[in-house]
Amino acid sequence: MNRKYFLLIAILSTIYIIREVRKKRFSIKESFWWMVASLIMLILAIFPYSIDKIAKLFGVEYPPSLLFVFCILFLIFMNFKNSKRISEQQIKLIELAQQTTILKEQVKDESKKTQQKNNSNI
Repeated sequence: MNRKYFLLIAILSTIYIIREVRKKRFSIKESFWWMVASLIMLILAIFPYSIDKIAKLFGVEYPPSLLFVFCILFLIFMNFKNSKRISEQQIKLIELAQQTTILKEQVKDESKKTQQKNNSNI
């Protein structure tokens, strides 16, 4: 594949991430790592033989395999981050449901007291 295609993909992914952040469908905090990945794609598209030098540095004989390892590690990292955030959200959801139930019971008790008070005044 031509280097221009990889460059185009890297630029389009960067534009897409920025566009999603601007439309507030993606938070700036969450977009940071995707911007890093997009920047790495851009660097690799401009300097395609840099992966060969990095592979030699790590002692890897087949440079594309190193690229796949980095991609897999990045996706595992992102999956872990998302799993952690989901767990935190589940805990907050349980707490919110408990607080809502307590408030509903308090409202019921208050309405019963108000009805009893109104009945006793009649």
